[in-house]
Amino acid sequence: QVQLVESGGGLVQAGGSLRLSCAASGRTISSYAMGWFRQAPGKEREFVAGISRSGIITDYADSVKGRFTISRDNAKNTVYLQMNSLKPEDTAVYYCAGGTIAAATFQRERMYDYWGQGTQVTVSS
Repeated sequence: QVQLVESGGGLVQAGGSLRLSCAASGRTISSYAMGWFRQAPGKEREFVAGISRSGIITDYADSVKGRFTISRDNAKNTVYLQMNSLKPEDTAVYYCAGGTIAAATFQRERMYDYWGQGTQVTVSS
C-alpha cells in the first residue's frame, strides 16, 4: 500500500504561483506513474498532469499546458506540481494519485490505484 499526502495548497491571487507536493509513504513511488487531478465545486474530478516512473514522459490537460509543471523526486518519494500564472478557474481541490499505468492512460482516473486526500487551491480575481 502507498499512502499519499498532498500539501502546499492555499489562497493566491490571480497571476500568482503555488507549488503542490505529494509525499508518499509505505512503498517507493519509483514503481508508479503519478498524476494530479482536481475537482472544482459542482464539477467532476478532472485530469491535470501525469508523469512516468522515470519522469521522462509527462502529459498535461490543455487547460494547464504552459502554466503547470509536474515533476518527481524518487529519492524523496515526492511528486510536485508547480503552478504558475494561476487563474480563478484553477480553484479546486487538487489530488495526487499513483498507479502502475502506461503513459497513454495518464488521463484515465480509474487507472490509478492510490489517492491522497486532496489540498485546496483557491485563486482570487
